[in-house]
Amino acid sequence: MGERILAVRLGAMGDVIHALPAVASLKSSFAGSRVAWVVEPRWAVLLDGNPYVDEVVQLNRREWRSVRAAWSRLRAMRIDRAVDFQGLIKSALVARASGARRICGYDRDGVREKAAVWFYTDARPVEAAHVVDRHLELAARCGAVARRAVFPLPEGSIEGELPAEFVLASPFAGWPSKEWPLERYGELARILRRSCGMPLVLNGHPAAEAALRGVEDAVPHVCSISGLISATRRARAVVGVDSGPLHLAAALGKPGVAIYGPTDPLRNGPYGGSIRVLRARDAVTSYKRRRETDPSMMAITPRAVAAELEQCLAGGPV
Repeated sequence: MGERILAVRLGAMGDVIHALPAVASLKSSFAGSRVAWVVEPRWAVLLDGNPYVDEVVQLNRREWRSVRAAWSRLRAMRIDRAVDFQGLIKSALVARASGARRICGYDRDGVREKAAVWFYTDARPVEAAHVVDRHLELAARCGAVARRAVFPLPEGSIEGELPAEFVLASPFAGWPSKEWPLERYGELARILRRSCGMPLVLNGHPAAEAALRGVEDAVPHVCSISGLISATRRARAVVGVDSGPLHLAAALGKPGVAIYGPTDPLRNGPYGGSIRVLRARDAVTSYKRRRETDPSMMAITPRAVAAELEQCLAGGPV
């Protein structure tokens, strides 16, 4: 029987997407291997139909039944090696609880919570800058000999009505300091209408519908993750911030513009080169989850974003 491998990346959207190439590399490196991935239920749809993942184990840490069921499934798999791509105590615990003989993760300089390394049998240093490349390097240090820079994602499902052609904007992020003010999307929508007749679709989850409808001149669109995948595939171009929807678009190779402020695009930027990054020169890198918009985000104007989008729509080089 081939190697039985466990990948641990519980969430969130962009983080799961960033781990896809590393998991594909592990699967491709061991003939006859079986790969399982532990993920939170909300993000499991991202793994639908993934040819490099044989089993998806959904884990809701807030529900005891889910924890017990996941633990039982993992133990039954008799995992040979587990790789923790998250670097938190909770993810390291999942890897340890699997009973894997070999548990790989980042060393103390690479994990997000130092205590996570206590649960690894192999804590590995990596030198790459971007998260995708860091995961690929970790996979290589944990035995992968193949390198598969691929992002196998599902087709998604059509939800709601959308224009025949549109630019898709996803304004929300994991914390407010990474976001661009909503009213600026309204100004961007007006500029795009005037300059190229292209509507701006403002996408979000159902709980954000009221906020989206309050943005004048943009087309609101609320949907599930599956609907977002479909809408992203259909969009002519995208605009976004450091968030899951932007990384989804990059993984799908969509052209577009990324607005960055406190987070470093060299580490967390859109991967693959299809999306242009706008960041103020005086932006200070910080990963503190602040509640107010970062000043460097305010420095990016709608006209600057529109100018880059117009180049994207015209097929100009990135």
